[in-house]
Parts: sequence; C-alpha cells; structure tokens
Amino acid sequence: MKRLYILCLITGSFLLLTGCMKDWLDREPRTILSDEQVWNDPKQITALLANFYDRIPSETGLGDVNDGADGRLFQWRNMANYDEAMWSGQSNEDGRNNITSYGFGSWYLWNYSYIRDINLALENIEKYGISLPDESKKQYSAELRFLRALNYFNLVKRMGGVPLVTKQLIYDYSGNVADLQQPRAKESEIYDFIGSEVDAIKDQLGNAGSTSRANKYTALALKSRAMLYAGSIAKYNNLMPVPITTPGGEVGIPAGMANAYYQKALDASKEIINSGPYTLYKNNPDPGENFYEAVTKKATNREVIFVKDYLYPTRRHWFSYDNIARGIREDNLGSSSVVPSLNLVESFEYLDGSNGALKIRTPDNSDYIYYNSPSDIFANKDKRLYGTIIYPAASFKGLTVTIQAGVMVWNSGRNAYDMIEGSDLGTTYSDGKLLTASSGPHRSIQEVSNTGFYIRKFIDPNDKTSTRGIQSDVWWVWFRLGEIYLNAGEAAFELGQTGDALLYINALRERAGFGANSLTSLTIDRIRNERRVELAFEDHRLWDLKRWRIADKIWNGNASNPDAMIYALYPYRVIRPGDANRDGKYIFVKMIAPRFRAPRFFQLGNYYTAINQAVLNNNPKIIRNPFH
Repeated sequence: MKRLYILCLITGSFLLLTGCMKDWLDREPRTILSDEQVWNDPKQITALLANFYDRIPSETGLGDVNDGADGRLFQWRNMANYDEAMWSGQSNEDGRNNITSYGFGSWYLWNYSYIRDINLALENIEKYGISLPDESKKQYSAELRFLRALNYFNLVKRMGGVPLVTKQLIYDYSGNVADLQQPRAKESEIYDFIGSEVDAIKDQLGNAGSTSRANKYTALALKSRAMLYAGSIAKYNNLMPVPITTPGGEVGIPAGMANAYYQKALDASKEIINSGPYTLYKNNPDPGENFYEAVTKKATNREVIFVKDYLYPTRRHWFSYDNIARGIREDNLGSSSVVPSLNLVESFEYLDGSNGALKIRTPDNSDYIYYNSPSDIFANKDKRLYGTIIYPAASFKGLTVTIQAGVMVWNSGRNAYDMIEGSDLGTTYSDGKLLTASSGPHRSIQEVSNTGFYIRKFIDPNDKTSTRGIQSDVWWVWFRLGEIYLNAGEAAFELGQTGDALLYINALRERAGFGANSLTSLTIDRIRNERRVELAFEDHRLWDLKRWRIADKIWNGNASNPDAMIYALYPYRVIRPGDANRDGKYIFVKMIAPRFRAPRFFQLGNYYTAINQAVLNNNPKIIRNPFH
C-alpha cells in the first residue's frame, strides 16, 4: 500500500448508523494526497522543502522556535550564555549569569528524525516523481542533499563523528535490529562527506540570487566553513598536550590532513569571492552605518548569501522587542535582555591599529581621563563597533541613547570623588541635571543594561518594530561574504600564503574605516580577533573557540581571568565646581558586571557533547565521547 501524505486532519461526530459508516468508508478521501500527487507537484515539493529549511538547527537566532520534531529550542537567549554578552533581562533568567560550568550535554544535537525525513524525501522523489522534468528533479534532490549535508555539519561540530545514514533504515519486524544500529563514522569521514556532497550538487542547485533557498554559492559557503573547521581541528587538536581522540577516529582528525582541508576551504572561498554574484556591502558612505546595514538591510544587499528570513506581516520575531535599548523602547513590557560586554567593545581596535582597550585613566594612573561627551571615548575606533553595539550617546532610530550611571561629586575634604547613583532610571541630581539615564546602566534593575552597552546588530531600525503589534522581520544571517573573506584569509595564512591572507583581511578592515593595506603582517591571533569583531552575535564565537582548542583556556573558570568574566563600563558626569577642566565632563569606571556571578568554565569534556544515555542504550555500537 502506498504511503499517504495527510495534509489536513478532519474531526467530526462519531457515525452511529452502520449504513452511513459503510458509505463514509467507501468515499474517496479529498484531503489526502498520494505519493504520485505530491512528488509530481512542484508546489507540494516546495512546501515540503520549506519545512526542511525551517528546521535547520542553530544554537542562536532571532526567534524562539521549537521544531516540533526533534525537541530543539532555538533561542536568541543563548547569546547570553556563551557569546560576548550577558543577561540583563528579567531576573527569572539570571541563571544565565551564574553558569558555574557548562554541562557536558550543552549544545546537544541528535536529530536523526530530520535526516530520516530528508532520506525518505530523496527516495520518494526518485521513485514517484515520474512526471517531473529531469532538471527539476535534480534541483529538488540537490536541495535536499544540501540540507542533509548542512545538518551533518551541525552534528559533527557538536558531537564529532556520528552515524552516517544516507538512506532509510526500515525495520522488517523480524526482531533483529542489528542492521538498524549504525556505528559512528570517523570525524574526518563526516567532514569528507560534507565536502563531497557539495561538489556533487553545487551545479544542480539553481535558485540563483536566492538568499532563503540554497544555490551553488550557498553550498560553497558551507564547504568553506566546514573545511576550515576540519583543518583547524586536525591542526590544533593535535597541538594539545593530550589530544582529544578515540581509537576509532570518531573524535579527532589526524594532523596530516590539516593542509588538505585548509586548501579545500580556500578553494571554495575563492570560488565565491572571484566568481560569484556577491560583493562586500558598501552602499552607505558612513562605515559604521554601512556595517550595520551589511547584516540587517535586505534591499540591494549583495553580501548576504543565505538567511533564515522573516516577512511582515506573516512571519515575524520578538528579538527587537526583547533587546532594544531601554530608553528608546516603544510599547515594550520587556527590553535590554542580552547586552554586550566591555570585553567585546575593547576587542575593536583603534583606527591607527593600536590596542582597543579604552582610555579611562591617565598613563600614570593618577587621575581619570575627562571627556566632553560620553561618546568621545569611542572616537577613532574600528567602525564595526558602531555597527554592532550601541554605546553611550550613540544614536539609533534617530534618537540619542543616553547612558549614564550616576555622578561623581568631588569631595575636597577627602580629596576624592563620591560616587552617587540613582535608585531608579531617568532621575535627576540636586543640580537639576541628569543623575541616572533612562537607559542606565544600573547595577540591579532588570531590563536595563548591566554592562553599559546594548546590541545594535539585528535590532530593527524601522518605526514601531519593537512593539507587540508589529514586531520585526529582520533576517538571521547563516552565511555572508564577510565570513567567506575571513575563511579565505585564515586558510591562506595556515597554508603559508600570507600575502593572499593579507588581501582578504585588509579588504574587511578597509570597509571598517581602516586605511588601505592597514596590515603588513599577520598572526593567527590577529586573524582570530578579526573574526571576533566582524562576526559578533552571528553564532560563531563558541564554535571558533572550540575548533581552535582554546575555549578551555579563554573560559577557564577562574574569576581572576578577565576573559572568563563579563566586564561593564559605567559613565559618570563629574561635579567639581571651580575646575573648568573637569566639571561637567564625563569619566568612566570599569568593573565586573554586577549581575554576572560566575566565571565561564569550559572543560575538556565540552569540546564534544555527551551522547544521551537513551541513544547509547538503544545502540550498543555507539561509543561515548571522551571525558563522559
């Protein structure tokens, strides 16, 4: 009997008369489509594909979406757990600031129901799609294979090698399930599968110019990223004092394979950069606004390659509602939930190439540095800072975001400042001027920045888009050309092609306001920082630290390690009558964010997520990951 696709569920009264029951059962169903009807109808196939695209897993994004099949909850809130940010929203989620260690089950994914559905679709389109033109059949099959390859990448970067299942596993009811119990493939075999699938399908994908369906360059972008990850693991895992491996290669890639992976990453990246219909976004003459638009603007944006799109009014999200700066929120009951760290702000260099640490104290540490405006401390910074983060006195939606923690009143009796902060927001001091701004920062109030900064990237700039009625349709970017330049630069550097690497890295820096050829030499640490500032909040930081095998060093659980803590920057207005060089100016205090409770602690056992016990119980061929 042929498989039936039920498109609509019908409920009704129970039929009491047996004659009527017979007539009912003899009717031809009107709401059920046969396999032949589904797999020969482009509209039905496209609808199924849309479901598969919607189920692409991600640790962070712009919505809170449960896929309904695999129990995955995709949520932007995770930016507070392990991106360059912390939680400043409602206090019932303050646990995100008190993660004493990442659980071994963090980032878990084992969504074989998704793979099963794709495999079934691939087999059915071949079996039943008799009337489909060959070109259409090739394209739909190529899209399905792309989605499967992308999913295996999402699995391997979390779990290491996993069972490589490319066809339906069908139980024959014999009582013998041994054939259904697949062992884990080698980690390298999963990466090789991803690369070979891209090579096989890239010219069959079609969808030229689409950002929401896969085309040739979407597939190449996947290969660019995946091969870079594989090369990094092959190199840096084997540079650890004790490499993380299993005897069968399910975890760990031989060091000798690194250069071949780097070359594949470079080749895929160059094909996109040199041959594709994509260019770095340079539509706005202001480099800060330009960088912001490179991620958020949909019209005439030739940088973005692949996205999870939203469209008003049918498909929207709450990211802007929940994360817009407190002082400019609209009808929000919430705001300011995830806020950037000072750590990230200081990773953006000055345009003269000097270290990005903000100048808060005089060189001899005898006094504060006094600024005429709270924004002056950020002058001459990498313009990607403006495009990523709202800092004190920056503008958004045509409004100035006023950020001030309090006042510093000079006490001549003790020859020091008295720090005074408001117990509420939007308060004034006794001189009639601002005490604590409506956007804070504040040490304890929820839904206002605890760090002194707000996210700009992905916040919708249009009117009323942070309201409950309208919400936002800004897209979530999976791949864009900026990343491809970084992938090319890193791969070229690892292959010893420093000249080419400089070309790719300098192109991004020039767009960010640096002069042409601002770098004349490269180190791996500089390349890593370029990724940090270019790709902030785009779901890269965690995976980069993992593949470079430095996550356990950056997040080592030590409160004295500044990388493991989240820092804040609080601006204060100075009250010092009679001192024209200081009175009315602004100074800044750096501190550990008051609501941040525990240093981030990434253990060796976090490099590969623990496999659930239920999976191990059902399949004795599955071996555990190391340290679990």
